Amino acid sequence: MSANVLLLSASREADTPYLHHAIPFIKPLCQPKQQWIFIPYAGVGMSFDDYLAKVRQGLAELPITINSIHEFGDPKQAIKDADGIIVGGGNTFQLLNELYRYDLLNLIKEQVREGKPYVGWSAGANIAGQSIRTTNDMPIIEPPSFVAIGLVPFQINPHYTNYQAPGQNGETRAQRLFEFTQVNPLTPVIGIQEGSALRLEGHKLSLVGDKEGYLFHCQQQAIPIPAGSDLSHFL
Repeated sequence: MSANVLLLSASREADTPYLHHAIPFIKPLCQPKQQWIFIPYAGVGMSFDDYLAKVRQGLAELPITINSIHEFGDPKQAIKDADGIIVGGGNTFQLLNELYRYDLLNLIKEQVREGKPYVGWSAGANIAGQSIRTTNDMPIIEPPSFVAIGLVPFQINPHYTNYQAPGQNGETRAQRLFEFTQVNPLTPVIGIQEGSALRLEGHKLSLVGDKEGYLFHCQQQAIPIPAGSDLSHFL
């Protein structure tokens, strides 16, 4: 496997400009004059044209051209012809539903396994796991299945935080993910904080950025993962 994958927790870190923090992470995956395809299907409440313009502006420093899959008559051919794949955030259920609608899941997985770079943030990172069952999003639509692309053999929880507002009595994120491990004790979940990402290069997986991650597995409470950790044993 020659996978070249970057799974970002979010499009922003704190109050930095859109995708600004991600550029140092994405740049090593890019080559000058490459044509990348953007998949905006998670975007709800904005047009795909506007979403594309926003991403182009945010990644203008990169030496690549970015076009959106919605601009092409044949989505599958657009992915095949592209030098890299970018999948934006938004609603994970909507994103997965559209990927099923256009029958793109297996194609993306095949292309990435052959070495085509993949960059996803938020929902675009969530669908790289085994399923979307650990997304933070509301199920505004029912996809044919929760099974996702499976670029990594575990679950991902982007935007991870265990903050609980004073006076708010619902379950924390850690409690929700702990519940997942009760039902699925053999399926690891890795929570990644904003500003961090998972980087898959061939058979090496690492946590990049300066923030720790969190592991939920085997019916255990959250286990901190130090920033920079080698996570290849999860592959």
